Amino acid sequence: PSLPRAVFSTLAPARPAPDAAKEKIVGWYSTGPKIRTNDVDIHELFTDYHPNPAFVIVDVRPDNVGIPTSAYRLENEIRDDGTRKEEKTFVHVPSSIEAFEAEEIGVEHLLRDVKDNTVSTLATQVAEKITSLQGLERRLVEIKRYMDLVVDGTLPVNHEIMGLLQDSFNLLPNLNLEDYVKAFAVKTNDMMLVVYLSSLIRSVVALHDLINNKRAMKEAEQAADAAAAAKANPKKEKEGPETGKDKEEDKENAKAKK
Repeated sequence: PSLPRAVFSTLAPARPAPDAAKEKIVGWYSTGPKIRTNDVDIHELFTDYHPNPAFVIVDVRPDNVGIPTSAYRLENEIRDDGTRKEEKTFVHVPSSIEAFEAEEIGVEHLLRDVKDNTVSTLATQVAEKITSLQGLERRLVEIKRYMDLVVDGTLPVNHEIMGLLQDSFNLLPNLNLEDYVKAFAVKTNDMMLVVYLSSLIRSVVALHDLINNKRAMKEAEQAADAAAAAKANPKKEKEGPETGKDKEEDKENAKAKK
């Protein structure tokens, strides 16, 4: 039990005195990425400093999608008949990551220099949607795996989880209604129309650039041919045109030869 207090006192000189005096031990964290058997024993050590300490798993894997933290608290396991077991288990607690206004301003100021100006806003939005869909797929796969284990009898039925799943299914829209089908069709057609017009505009612009490129290449070839011809016959340009006096001398020389 002295280890958490020893670590806390060791790190205390690195923090300002007013902040260190306000800080208290409320729990601990692990890089997991899953709950292990020894975590319950470690969690029991922190009950000396807080009546209900928090246990947070920080997923440091680079392929993690979504918030990389999961919070838990320790509770006695309840049987299906309502009685409590002596064994304790971790129960998931909803959590979120937030920051003070000063911290948000500081982070935005730092990210201003890191921002990649070559990436457009549309590309950023598409990347965010892809990340969200990947997170949704991951959670659906996890739900399917849990339901398969319940059906096989490996895990007992948890009525709280079943109630949450039922609430999630009840929130899904009823696609069998004609109004919903029509609304989805209209929305999809509008979006596809924008994509179709964008494709046409990109094709026209690409053809226009191709024509301009061919015209520029043809003019460059003509200029190169003219320069090559001028370089091949430089004598005529240097002598220049014949004068009237030269023509008369040529005629007299021709008569004398006769």
